[in-house]
Amino acid sequence: MIEFALKYIPRPWLIRLSSIMRLIGPIIYSGNKFTDPIDGRNYRKFLPYGYAGRIRKNAMGPGTNSLERHRLIYLYLKTETNFFSEKIKLLHIAPEQCFYFKFKKLHNLDVTFADIESPLADLHFDLHEIPINNNEYDVVFCNHVLEHVDNDITCLKEIYRVMKKGGWGIFQVPFVSGIKKTREDPSIKDPIERERLFLQYDHVRLYGEDYQERLESIGFRVKCTILGQKLPEEEVLRFAIPKNEPLYICFKD
Repeated sequence: MIEFALKYIPRPWLIRLSSIMRLIGPIIYSGNKFTDPIDGRNYRKFLPYGYAGRIRKNAMGPGTNSLERHRLIYLYLKTETNFFSEKIKLLHIAPEQCFYFKFKKLHNLDVTFADIESPLADLHFDLHEIPINNNEYDVVFCNHVLEHVDNDITCLKEIYRVMKKGGWGIFQVPFVSGIKKTREDPSIKDPIERERLFLQYDHVRLYGEDYQERLESIGFRVKCTILGQKLPEEEVLRFAIPKNEPLYICFKD
């Protein structure tokens, strides 16, 4: 059912429908085994999530719709940055629901939500040509988007352009350890073949260990951190976050 919904229900409708789960999830799944750091609530379990037979157990937080990567990013922002206290002008591309509702309430943020089609977005545009002036934003988030676009280098250059000097961003992508070079082939259109090669029917590339080099080629200074290895094992399990996923923090010096 989960895979069917993710594949065949249009994304704007999924976003609207998931608001129901955010309301009833904390009641249905209340417990004390897992904690979603984004809403601070405890749950007896998280919801499964995934594509193409790769359904992950205890992946989605019932009250926020957060996935493992979202909780990882949130913990990084909370423990390693001043994101929640500094005055920040933020551009959030493809805003995740778990962050959208949280960030809207933060008085220190001047945030613009952007997407090509999401009903959560303030601005709608194609990432290949951002209709925003140069050097506008202190921070840019663009997570799990670059694997969908035709030309990720063009999109990264656009993000670099609208970021202020001294700004930073997080642009996470699906990452598979052991793949040395990013795998991409724009001629592949078949959804089944895309699932086989790129993990998901609507992906056009699968990033490898050269991802940091791609970011640096744009001009970003990149800091790679593996937060899951810094935290106690008990917290990794309780928050249900990936222990070995690298976070790439990109700075425009």
